[in-house]
Amino acid sequence: MAPAKKYFVVRRSAIAGLGAFALCDIKRGTRIVEYTGERISAAEAARRARRRKRVVFFEVSSRTLIDAAVGGGPAHRINHSCEGNCDTFATARGRIIIAAIRDIQAGEELTYDYWLELEEGATLAAAQQRYPCRCGAPRCRGTMVDLGARASTTGRVPIG
Repeated sequence: MAPAKKYFVVRRSAIAGLGAFALCDIKRGTRIVEYTGERISAAEAARRARRRKRVVFFEVSSRTLIDAAVGGGPAHRINHSCEGNCDTFATARGRIIIAAIRDIQAGEELTYDYWLELEEGATLAAAQQRYPCRCGAPRCRGTMVDLGARASTTGRVPIG
């Protein structure tokens, strides 16, 4: 896979803080970047979530999560969108890859749907307040939380 700097640059985003913007046209199916960071256990993720105001971990398996806030690369700057132009998949070796799911034009912001899951007992209203979506897509859910539209395959850690 080519280095991320071949495909995108990180700069201010209208969606949220910093975002990743295509440096060139990117064809559908292109593997853009690996999502990296410290690999931690579910128990450690729970500890970190209690200490931080806002946290999103990437769930690789039931036992392993990625915390991009520690040692993460530029992929963690790819913002959420309810109608993203990228998606994530796990390799057989447990690597998380972000790839284009449609052709992307140079200058376009790279996005994918985070599909955050509600933790058991958490209210939807609390999740929507804690994880609002500002993607502006025509079918925006108003939250990065999965409202039951699909079952997550690689997924992100439950939130609460």
